[in-house]
Amino acid sequence: MTPEQVVRDVNAGKLLPVYLVVGEERVLMDRVAQAVRKVALQGAAGGFNEDRFTAGECEIDHVMTAIRTVPMMAKRRFVHLRSLERWEPSGDDGKAAAKGASIDRIAEYAAAPLESTCLLLTATKLDGRRKLMALAGKRDFLVKCEPVPRRELPGRIEREARERGHEIDADACELLAEIAGPELGHVIDSLERLSLYVGSGARITEDAISQCVTRVRVSTVWELVEALSKRDTGTALAVLEDVYDPHDRGLRLLGLIAWAVRQLVRFAAARREGMSADAAASRAGVPPFKARQMAAQVAQVPPGEFERWLGVLADADLSLKGSKRHPRAVLEAAILTMMTGAPR
Repeated sequence: MTPEQVVRDVNAGKLLPVYLVVGEERVLMDRVAQAVRKVALQGAAGGFNEDRFTAGECEIDHVMTAIRTVPMMAKRRFVHLRSLERWEPSGDDGKAAAKGASIDRIAEYAAAPLESTCLLLTATKLDGRRKLMALAGKRDFLVKCEPVPRRELPGRIEREARERGHEIDADACELLAEIAGPELGHVIDSLERLSLYVGSGARITEDAISQCVTRVRVSTVWELVEALSKRDTGTALAVLEDVYDPHDRGLRLLGLIAWAVRQLVRFAAARREGMSADAAASRAGVPPFKARQMAAQVAQVPPGEFERWLGVLADADLSLKGSKRHPRAVLEAAILTMMTGAPR
């Protein structure tokens, strides 16, 4: 099941006795947990009918006792066992065997659960060969909360914005996905700030994102990209010096550049198909008044060069997140590589 399906079902009163929620996307896991807990404890005194445990910090016997306890003046109890992966065996000693046995006891219970208890199990990752995983998949109580793929992130952003009462353009969704993704938590945090910034019911625009999330004007990014197209090293490095923010290691600036380059890739592809500059600009998701500027940029850059730039930017992203090099040095090296045509 998907997290969205679980939330819909429980809100409609369809509550299962067991849920196994597995994945690394914390926002989705939290939403499932909140929805299940709310419905499971509806009309009940939570303090008497709720237990929370963390695997590795409790004994399996304590968990099983809580699961089998009769609800007090309520229809059901709610038991949440977190970090189930901590009971995955990590060696060949007796402790490892005991850990695996704990998960197997949960699987035995899940095969014939009590209707008077709602058991929520959460883990970042579990061995797919385990009985619990096989049973959860077969009986459809496995909920996967995996990171949202990059190609799906703009659509997710649009839905999240509409749920908050805001319209948002497709290009603004792409921009936010580039600078706030891929972790959904960062995206949601940005949308919450944008919602407060633009006001109730107002449209979320690129300008709002630039003001509230990146603090870098989109026009400045296009100035940098134009300097790259012209191989104007002095201007490109001067713009970088002006907008570089050490607080985020330049990651949001890098995302903005990648977003602009992707628009150029789409524009160039449309032009190769024979589209006019205005039609290509519409295809690329940029306003018509930028059509002439983009056409000039595309004419200055050899075919395939924009795609190479995206590769350079991807390498820079990895370096910013995992290298000990100074972030500004990483960005400077990326810009120089993009302009000189040197191999990655």
